[in-house]
Amino acid sequence: MSPSRILVVANRTAADTPLLKAVAERSRDGEAVFHLVVPAEPEGLHRVVDPEVAGREVAGARLRQALPLLSEAAAQEVTGQVGDADPLAAVCDALYQGGFDEIIVSTLPWRVSRWLRVDLPSKIRALGVPVRHVEGSGARTAGQQLAFRVRCLPTGLTDRGVATPRPHDAGPAGAR
Repeated sequence: MSPSRILVVANRTAADTPLLKAVAERSRDGEAVFHLVVPAEPEGLHRVVDPEVAGREVAGARLRQALPLLSEAAAQEVTGQVGDADPLAAVCDALYQGGFDEIIVSTLPWRVSRWLRVDLPSKIRALGVPVRHVEGSGARTAGQQLAFRVRCLPTGLTDRGVATPRPHDAGPAGAR
């Protein structure tokens, strides 16, 4: 019997501990060959202007960082490639090219994951291949940088732009 072909789909969590544990666990469950796809991740206007080109360098760096760690976890060489910027299209491309038997999808935690907001694991399940979802820890790994957006709000406004009452805004003292 030939080994099962496992497609691993991850981006920021490609070298994260929960994914490494999932790969090691699956490797122990039976003979398997692993292939990692890291979808490109264009940022800002590049998502509109040139999504096919932008973000491939960052994805390539994540791929190079993750492959040795995944290979160690699987106790065998893991292959990989940078995929399409649309993660579902990247999975479809890989399924078409490689004929995988199972898929492991690794996402950021639900509170920050764009993939979970669009329900990527369910969309991949609809392709007819068994899917295991692994939620990453969200912790920084070596070489990763997190970008934070800071929003400055005028005093008295919430993040939805609605004025909040303040005690000194109750009106003139004589109007009470």
